[in-house]
Amino acid sequence: MKFNIKISILLVVLIQSCWGDKGAPNYEYMPNMYESLSYETYTENEIFEDNLTARLPVDGTIPRGYSLYEYEDTNEGYDLAKKELNNPYSFNDDDMLKAKELYNIYCGVCHGSKGAGQGILVKREKILGIPSYADPGRAISSGSTYHVIYYGKNTMGSYANQLNEKERWMVTSYVMKLKSDLSK
Repeated sequence: MKFNIKISILLVVLIQSCWGDKGAPNYEYMPNMYESLSYETYTENEIFEDNLTARLPVDGTIPRGYSLYEYEDTNEGYDLAKKELNNPYSFNDDDMLKAKELYNIYCGVCHGSKGAGQGILVKREKILGIPSYADPGRAISSGSTYHVIYYGKNTMGSYANQLNEKERWMVTSYVMKLKSDLSK
């Protein structure tokens, strides 16, 4: 009997303790984190010397995860990348399986699964004139392949937003593997 009365009193106290005068929780620790001030983007405020809310990135900074690509989107930049740019990564067999998967997703529809220029869009005559990677007139290198993936060329668009730097180099390695396989 005493045990039931004690539990009943405890429950009443616990339930009652959850509400204050306004029906809200009694205490908020660090209330300004719950109810912080927000400023409209282009309005004035006293926090900064120039009284502007909108902040531009500091000069010379780059976003997290972004790496600089030093070659321009020009024919000269293409030629320079073709001559100078080399793959900074070495990939194992698991990486090459991932590279094959990425290639089939982004490249295979036009270039074909073997790089012979016979992808599904070419076979359906949606895109014409995709040469083989082994075509002697196309002396492609790792640098030129990466450059084309980064910027695009002719009717091929850029895949810089779809693939991160390492994935672009993975696809480049796979393209060079396909090129050597076609040349045999």
